[in-house]
Amino acid sequence: MLGRPVNLPSFDRTLRRNGRFPLAREAVRTLQVNSTTRCNLACHHCHVESSPKRTEAMDLRTSERVLELLAHSPGVETLDLTGGAPELHAHFRRLVSGARQLGRGVIDRCNLTVLYEPGQEDTAGFLAEQEVAVVASLPCYTKQNVEAQRGRHVFDKSIEALRWLNRLGYGQPGSPLLLDLVYNPLGATLPPDQAELERTYHRELRELFGIEFHRLYTITNMPIKRFADMLIRRGEYEAYLSLLVNHFNAASVPHLMCRSLVSVGYDGQLYDCDFNQMLELPLGGSRRSVWDIESLDQLDGESIAVGSHCYGCTAGRGSSCGGTLV
Repeated sequence: MLGRPVNLPSFDRTLRRNGRFPLAREAVRTLQVNSTTRCNLACHHCHVESSPKRTEAMDLRTSERVLELLAHSPGVETLDLTGGAPELHAHFRRLVSGARQLGRGVIDRCNLTVLYEPGQEDTAGFLAEQEVAVVASLPCYTKQNVEAQRGRHVFDKSIEALRWLNRLGYGQPGSPLLLDLVYNPLGATLPPDQAELERTYHRELRELFGIEFHRLYTITNMPIKRFADMLIRRGEYEAYLSLLVNHFNAASVPHLMCRSLVSVGYDGQLYDCDFNQMLELPLGGSRRSVWDIESLDQLDGESIAVGSHCYGCTAGRGSSCGGTLV
């Protein structure tokens, strides 16, 4: 659901006014794959609307094509696996091992609790063996705030999962096993200063639970899908969009993730970013799939499809899957 009509300046017009139009691609460095909508959680802020009831998933043929495309795109450095819970995807390990064999880095966007699901007992060990970077959602270091956003019993499992990953070497100083955490605001606000909040996370998680991690990413909640529905129910949708527009930061535009990332849906369709995928805005406004291109390198210089939700990535310090932009 996009919500009620709101009288906002178009994102294109805002880019023009700030001398940032047109928004175009650079070389693709990250291939992000939404392999499944299935998840063991149903978080309030989830823009994918994932849940245990969802069943959509990328088939083996499309998964293999993703790896072929990766092999044909030498400029792509990272395969970024997300969902849903990507670990629940039947071909998750094939995608991980295939990308690693190609010498590419792999990111697993992990909700932590999935490591305790049936059949996932050896997933943490597999991730360590493959030297997969884990980017884990932990919207706070307190139980009350985490469970307000992600549901009951999530916090304790998340803490235990982080300890498990630490024992495997993740998050330790100097370790090649990268463990980064993700913070999303609980409500209709912009994230706080990332560096300051990271220092607080390090202190609190170390003192309270003996947990180590590398970096914290602060990510703005996007006013689409489940989060938009919540805002509408609370009567906060228009105010939140106005907040994003009023905090537009032109300095964030050159660093937007859509300039160097391509998003692939479970059906193989291509998008400029994960958020465009959820709104079914095709790559550069032209519907294409992994079967329609030979290399991601050929997308260099193409225009990027934008909409009012793009204010979410350009508000304040900017936001991306890698956290603050400026």
